[in-house]
Amino acid sequence: MTYQGHDPERDSRRAGDPHGDSRRAGATGPAHPHGPDGPRGAHAAGQDAGEFVLGADGQPLRDRYGRPVRRRPSGQRANPTHSSSRAQRPSAQRSRPEETRFDVDAYMAQHASPRPAPQQNMPAREPAAGAYRRSPDAPPRSYAPHSASRGRPARRPHSRRKKVNPAKQVFGCLGWLIVIALVFMVAFTLWTDSRLTRIDALPSEQVTPTSGTNWLLVGSDSRQGLTEEQQAELGTGGDVGVGRTDTIMLLHIPASGKAQLVSIPRDSYVDVPGFGMDKVNAAFTYGGPQLLTQTVEQATGLHIDHYAEIGMGGLANVVDSVGGVEICVKEPINDPLAGIDLQAGCQKLRGPDALGYVRTRATAMGDLDRVERQREFFAALLDKATSFSTIGNPFKAISLVNHTADSFIVNEKDHVWHLARVALSMASGVETKTVPIGGFQDTVVGNVVLWDDAEAQALWDSMR
Repeated sequence: MTYQGHDPERDSRRAGDPHGDSRRAGATGPAHPHGPDGPRGAHAAGQDAGEFVLGADGQPLRDRYGRPVRRRPSGQRANPTHSSSRAQRPSAQRSRPEETRFDVDAYMAQHASPRPAPQQNMPAREPAAGAYRRSPDAPPRSYAPHSASRGRPARRPHSRRKKVNPAKQVFGCLGWLIVIALVFMVAFTLWTDSRLTRIDALPSEQVTPTSGTNWLLVGSDSRQGLTEEQQAELGTGGDVGVGRTDTIMLLHIPASGKAQLVSIPRDSYVDVPGFGMDKVNAAFTYGGPQLLTQTVEQATGLHIDHYAEIGMGGLANVVDSVGGVEICVKEPINDPLAGIDLQAGCQKLRGPDALGYVRTRATAMGDLDRVERQREFFAALLDKATSFSTIGNPFKAISLVNHTADSFIVNEKDHVWHLARVALSMASGVETKTVPIGGFQDTVVGNVVLWDDAEAQALWDSMR
């Protein structure tokens, strides 16, 4: 036994060493160099020294099972699966499985998308206070397994389809139609307003403004713009000059209540500013619309706000554009000068007959009957123009607006919507009157109509 506690003989026997006896013999006495085991034992010892790993004492090292550790042959790779062909125990030939290793850095370097290189000389940003800081030892965020979602298309978030109210859809389409209709109406109104003939009809000095709105409506008997064929068709009796009025009416529209339409006979004897006492229609001849407006304001004390004038041809065209006017003739009228031969009774009058009906004086009361017929005809015309049969018919409506715009002469500050207000106010009801008459008189200017001063003044006061 050695000083390390090993027994070489016992170890040799356990390892099955065939040369153990020779070593024991050598230990008990000197081996004979020529004995049967002398030379062979020395050769075996040299062979053991080259085959086994020797310790510090010159003896082979043992493994945990007591077997000597053999030297690995030179040139053979250190791979446990390529062991030498020497006999080994089955347990020694069994190789242990490799340990499962996962290199996180190598995995991230292979699967992570390439990132742009950081710019140089950029100061590192300090994370905001309270921001999450990842520990250097913590695995990257992309280390979490994605096997469940890998190879499967990304799911869109579920969005509930908003229900649309059918009523809103209907009203939405209807709203667009209303908007288009309003735009068309506005454009058509502006186009019509641009076609009105405007003049400076109001005087520079007027009476103090009074309540309500007052219109001076004038029907001119001018033949201007009419051809000889049109004059013959309308029965105007040829050209009798420029600037005469057949019709003068005052329309008062109060803030509340019914409108009042007052006829002023054209032969009314009044004071014409700058010309003295004369017939009221002479003011139109002397000074045009301005002097006529000033004369009416002075005679009535009412402030005139708007002015509108229509000629013979214009009136006939307006009547034809609405398809005629229904008039109830009280008595037969036959007037070759006016070009009419009408029977008593209700009937529809077209352009030429309607014009002759409002111009004729071939009745018992002459001019007084005429102003009454003018009020009747004017009210019937406005009623027809504002009826649904006219407004609801695009052809009639456009023709009416077109002829009205071409026929009317208004003040320079008046517009087509002012004329529309006249029609609407009269369509809701209007009281027709004539200036109270006190009698007739022959003067230097001819036969004139005298007003009843007291009743006429009461009438004008009711409108102030």
